[in-house]
Amino acid sequence: MPVPKDTSDYLIAPDPSAVRLTRAVTGVDHDGQKTEISVVEERPLTIFLNGQEIVTAMTIGDYPDYLALGFLRNQGMLRDDETVTGVDYDEDLETVVVRTDGQTTYEDKLKKKTRTSGCAVGTVFGDMMEGLEGVQLPEVQVKTSDLYALASRINQTPSLYLEAGAIHGTVLCQGARPLVYMEDVGRHNAVDKIAGWMFSETVSADDKLLYTTGRLTSEMVIKTALMGIPVLASRSGFTAWGVEIAQAVGLTLIGRMRGKRFMCLSGEDRVLRDADPAAVPDEGRKTGRKGANE
Repeated sequence: MPVPKDTSDYLIAPDPSAVRLTRAVTGVDHDGQKTEISVVEERPLTIFLNGQEIVTAMTIGDYPDYLALGFLRNQGMLRDDETVTGVDYDEDLETVVVRTDGQTTYEDKLKKKTRTSGCAVGTVFGDMMEGLEGVQLPEVQVKTSDLYALASRINQTPSLYLEAGAIHGTVLCQGARPLVYMEDVGRHNAVDKIAGWMFSETVSADDKLLYTTGRLTSEMVIKTALMGIPVLASRSGFTAWGVEIAQAVGLTLIGRMRGKRFMCLSGEDRVLRDADPAAVPDEGRKTGRKGANE
């Protein structure tokens, strides 16, 4: 039975028709014919923490408050003992200011940064790796029936990827249900938006799974672990460092999810094979731009 394209059960779902996210551009195709297509917009967003400028990220521009909160949270710049007193977004200035009841003194942290392999140039500041010390992820069982259901549903959900390509998607899931689906030009931005939403809504991570269309890099694994999410899955492949970190922190890491096929390189003992792969149809050709998310 085909999966319905209704997104009413999502808490947040992509809106391919949203203004400002795409632009119509006329080009010439392989037959020499003029053709109009949608391309994803890309714009800067400068994030401030109290009075200090932290970073300028290239983003599609939706959910700037969640992006700012999630970025700061994942960089260890929003501590558990701090209270967020306000998040102010200025569309004209393309800035978002997160205000807290604490003091901001991250000059040394900002000087020490690592450029990551993420698309749109992800950045990890300071001692982000040190934040993994003491991380203890819950041991959560993962049903293969849930993995198959999630992959099928997410891949058929209307999205900017299917509309225009050149974008990554990340989905927060619980069991077989996708909850929050975020997209951006960089997978790290999409993850940060989800982290910001979870922080704002005080959502527990213990029973959640994070699904991404992008590669399972060290940055993706670190962000997922710091968010406290015990399972990370992807359509795409792995990096060796990402696998090593996942194994070290006890993160279940599943990649190359295509149709009935997948590969688990960390947490295999937590995978419950309750579905017959022979009953899962092979993945058909997607209607989106092939390779845009790889």
